[in-house]
Amino acid sequence: MPASQNVLQQQLKRLLPDYLSERCRVVRDGLPKNAGGVLYWMCTAVRAYENPALDAAMLLARELDRPLLVYHALSEQYAFASDRHHTFILQGAVDVQRQLQRRQIPYVFHLERPGHREDWLMRLAESASIVVTEDMPTDPAAAFLRGLASRSQTAIVAVDTACICPMPLAGRAWDRAFEFRAAVSKHHRARLQRIWPEINERPAAWDSLPAGFSPLQLDGVNLSDLVGQCRIDHSVGPVPDTPGGTAAGMARWNGFQKQGLRQYAAKRNNPLVNGVSRMSAYLHYGMVSPFQIARECTGLGHDGAEKFLDELLIWRELAWCFCRFRSDHATWEAIPAWARQTLMDHAHDRRATIYSWERLAAGETDDLLWNAAQKSLRLHGELHNNVRMTWGKALLQWRQDPRDALKLIVDLNNRYALDGRDPSSWGGILWCLGQFDRPFAPEQPVLGTVRPRPLEEHARRLDASAYSRRTTVTRARPVPRTAVIGAGISGAAAARTLADHGLPVTVFEKSRGVGGRMAGRRLEEHRFDHGAVCFEARNRNFRELVRSWLDEGVAAVWPGQWMQVTSAGQWSEQPHRRRLTAVPGMPAAARHLLRDVDVRTELQISRLERGQNGWMLHGDSGVVSGPFDYLILAVPAPQAAVLLQEHQPTVAAQIGSLQWSVIRTVMAGFRNTLPGLDWVAAEVAGPILGWIIRNHTKPSAGGAVGAGGSGAGCVEANGVSLSECVVLHSTPAWGGQHAELEAEATGKVMLQEFGRLAGLELSEPAVVSVHRWRYAEPQGSVSASEVAGELHEAALGICGDWVTSDQDGGGCCGVETAWLSGINAAGRVLRGLRRENQVQQGLFEVPGEE
Repeated sequence: MPASQNVLQQQLKRLLPDYLSERCRVVRDGLPKNAGGVLYWMCTAVRAYENPALDAAMLLARELDRPLLVYHALSEQYAFASDRHHTFILQGAVDVQRQLQRRQIPYVFHLERPGHREDWLMRLAESASIVVTEDMPTDPAAAFLRGLASRSQTAIVAVDTACICPMPLAGRAWDRAFEFRAAVSKHHRARLQRIWPEINERPAAWDSLPAGFSPLQLDGVNLSDLVGQCRIDHSVGPVPDTPGGTAAGMARWNGFQKQGLRQYAAKRNNPLVNGVSRMSAYLHYGMVSPFQIARECTGLGHDGAEKFLDELLIWRELAWCFCRFRSDHATWEAIPAWARQTLMDHAHDRRATIYSWERLAAGETDDLLWNAAQKSLRLHGELHNNVRMTWGKALLQWRQDPRDALKLIVDLNNRYALDGRDPSSWGGILWCLGQFDRPFAPEQPVLGTVRPRPLEEHARRLDASAYSRRTTVTRARPVPRTAVIGAGISGAAAARTLADHGLPVTVFEKSRGVGGRMAGRRLEEHRFDHGAVCFEARNRNFRELVRSWLDEGVAAVWPGQWMQVTSAGQWSEQPHRRRLTAVPGMPAAARHLLRDVDVRTELQISRLERGQNGWMLHGDSGVVSGPFDYLILAVPAPQAAVLLQEHQPTVAAQIGSLQWSVIRTVMAGFRNTLPGLDWVAAEVAGPILGWIIRNHTKPSAGGAVGAGGSGAGCVEANGVSLSECVVLHSTPAWGGQHAELEAEATGKVMLQEFGRLAGLELSEPAVVSVHRWRYAEPQGSVSASEVAGELHEAALGICGDWVTSDQDGGGCCGVETAWLSGINAAGRVLRGLRRENQVQQGLFEVPGEE
């Protein structure tokens, strides 16, 4: 330890009592400044009682005669940031804000969102005499702490708020539980029954906050609206029966003590009974005190309490110390050398199936038990620990490279589990690949000498069907029914998200097929994509999905030259961009999203009726369907405005004022290849044409309907061989001026312009069709945050490429924007899910307070 750190450590020992100083680790050297207050940066101990970091900050403020500020913030920038994690953390912040206000401890909260993305932590740290925070050894908290230490000159102290035996006393990472138990048992015995001292200081508040900083008062605010504004993943919804906060956490713990603790040893491995505490999320975010839980278990004298203590003290703290003293704990290198070697020796063993990320995330493998486990993660945000081990090891069978399997386990666990990223969670993940374990003989395929845990063997001990019935239904009560009007990409994304959370959803589409403006048309036996040309994937969550589409053949990269051409016929190649297309045609993306959803086509909804039991949908001939608890309109703004006029006239007027371009589209098939064309598509800067697309160059776009192929071969259409299939889009200006021009005349003008630009004498097409896109492109947009709150109160939502959110960052293409807006609309439904007997926030009384 550097001398300056040693001096600071000694000063902490002098200023703090032993039970706190033994928990302190100097992160940033330097002595407390003469000026400035004590800043407690609350991050992963979101509680106002038995909180060593808070107590240390309060005592330092007293001993140094400095004011105190508790700064608590929630960033958008952590990995797997989603509505699930954000909502849980915000609910905990509501509790802690109230508790600290009752204790008259200065507290401010900052939520990163549009208009509020300043680095206030850095500003506050620079004006502080010392910064105190929690010693969380895993990211994102550890990464945020490293970042602050690298930029700030202020002394920083991290305090262990989670382990009964402080991590500094454990001293190092341990590889086996029995060794760790022997090393720390004396420290546990000395601390288990210690009553945590109360500190009743009323510290002085900071005189002023940085200019421009407006702390967020959480009491009474709509958390759903706040979360909806954040640039995070809205496709992972909150868990209805697991609200965040000390009140909810203590209610769950007290219930387990009364009804489950005594039988814990006997029932903890059976996921078909309520035999475990389900406290991991509350412990991960520090919303309950592990010291209180351990203290209340000590001395009870029955097997359940003893086994629970062993899990809490040994296996949990083993993982914490491993992550604390192994900076590579989140990497392949964290696994023991013997396990890495045996897994790599078997990396070339045959795998029966390689599933895509999307199939795995949705729990759509061929194994019922694994699917049930994954859906527990996806729907309920948790996975029974006995099943988690089998779940994790199975992924080694579905990835050729074990390093990829580890990344996949981390992704699925941390994305969906409320305790994801916790050191204990990392311990469970690493155990699946051999950590904290020993080699097992005989050597087996894929796993080598890593302990096997086959799905089929586990299924013999567990009724997989019964387990699936528990995990594949939402815990929300009541369960809302949702209708989505419109089966374009936004409506499909909304429906997919709701279905993935176990909610019943019905999609209504006026056309014969799905896809909206990602539509296709068959001319004889050939498929033309006459709507959206292609799409790109820039948003990180959309990229993850599209990678799976590429793996499954639902999408493909569209290779070849993309050109741009002036009205004078000057051609040049466009800068390279990775463009994608759905396979075998653009509607395939929507069909894939809607693969197991109730979709009703050729049903046009013309009127909405709001009754006592929900929304009724009317067509021209009367009631079509209903009632529905929630309704999402995934149609162009003019159509949505008509449906909303009776119920939401203000919103209807706002969205109805949007202008839309009209585009005329010509689809033409030629018998012979057109000479001199070596490109796939061209964007035209001209008065008539906007795009020229050689549709047959799309991957798998050619060939008869239902056939594969590269798209380069001839196509039989009406008995005639087609070699060239072209789609022409007009400019919005020309399309608007000639919206009513007859189809034959439209085709003639646009084909003549194509021939002129390409320098071709076009023969008569073998097949030709003309389409009018009345609502082709929105000329402007509506911000989701401006209207979503008002609509949500009426159980309504809107989505489409005309509905934008801060999530897309302003750089998304139309298809991606539509997908994001559908996810956002579904997210509002998910954030509204409740449990009838849900514990209210803010009711937990801090021990010792009146």
